[in-house]
Amino acid sequence: MKKKIAVLPGDGIGPEIIQGAIDVLQVIEAKFGHSFEYEYANIGGCAVDQEGTPLSDKTIELCKSSDAIMLGAVGGPKWDNIPVSQRPEQGLLRIRKELNLFANLRPTKYFESLADASPLRQEVIKDVDLIMVRELTGGIYFGTPSERRTIDGEAGAIDTLLYTKEEIDRVLKKAFEIAQTRSKKVTSVDKANVLESSRLWRECATEMAAKYPDIKLEHMLVDNAAMQLISNPRQFDVVVTENMFGDILSDEASVLTGSLGMLASASISQSGPSLYEPIHGSAPDIAGQNIANPLATILSAAMMLRLSFQMEKEAQSIEDAVNQVLTQGYRTKDILSADTTLLTTSQMVEQVKTTIIETLETVETR
Repeated sequence: MKKKIAVLPGDGIGPEIIQGAIDVLQVIEAKFGHSFEYEYANIGGCAVDQEGTPLSDKTIELCKSSDAIMLGAVGGPKWDNIPVSQRPEQGLLRIRKELNLFANLRPTKYFESLADASPLRQEVIKDVDLIMVRELTGGIYFGTPSERRTIDGEAGAIDTLLYTKEEIDRVLKKAFEIAQTRSKKVTSVDKANVLESSRLWRECATEMAAKYPDIKLEHMLVDNAAMQLISNPRQFDVVVTENMFGDILSDEASVLTGSLGMLASASISQSGPSLYEPIHGSAPDIAGQNIANPLATILSAAMMLRLSFQMEKEAQSIEDAVNQVLTQGYRTKDILSADTTLLTTSQMVEQVKTTIIETLETVETR
């Protein structure tokens, strides 16, 4: 099968971790007889430096003409003092809007071999398997006006939280569809005791639940959800929420696996190619040192194979290899613990590649 992948490495550790994922995908190509065409472009700070904008029209066109997009990370202190409209993060916001990437899927799964890397007790995190469905193109990150202004004679600022029923319904529908393939439970997170937008959200969730009688719906206020996610995470299956709440809660969920370096994500488009990226940042303090954890990006590539290309066996072979490598005690610096083996970024990638090859060859000889 031939597929075209737009590759946007971005800033900081982005190029290192993206290259690791591409190396793994090339093994999948060879072992399963696929052909992936990789076309590279800039996003974020490197795009500002080279093209004068965090995301060019040319890059948008490349993404729209591709079957899927892989992204590394954007941003860094180098660009902290440039105009807001030119900040690297604006590239992320624009690509979400331009490609209609309305739902961000962030799975969080317990790795027994990484239990010691989490600050939480093993009995709390054991068997956690949840997915966060975050609305991605609306809410306070996109509402207007968003500006500085003088208020009663002094400096002030305003951000606007705006949602339409259509925007809410489509992400809720995605959450319920995912729940039908899992444990048939949806937790809708809002702040309906304070925010009018959340009261609309809750009404929409209740209406959507009526269309899925096999799914159990519960409503939870965001402050309680933040507490429950740490104190009793096993209660959750599919968690759906608005943009800012989802941004915060999904990062909080990283402690369940021990590191942001383990969390993959998929940003699903309503009509075009979807985008896959790790949820961690660009980590400019360790860029170029060959110590970043590539596993979240590799697992994001597995999500791409499954969701965009319907390559279930190929995706599973990557996920099984990552799990096996961790079980064997191999670690990058962020998840290193006693009695484990420290690997560099490139060494971890090679270990995953070798494990995929050896496992598939064993299956072939049976």
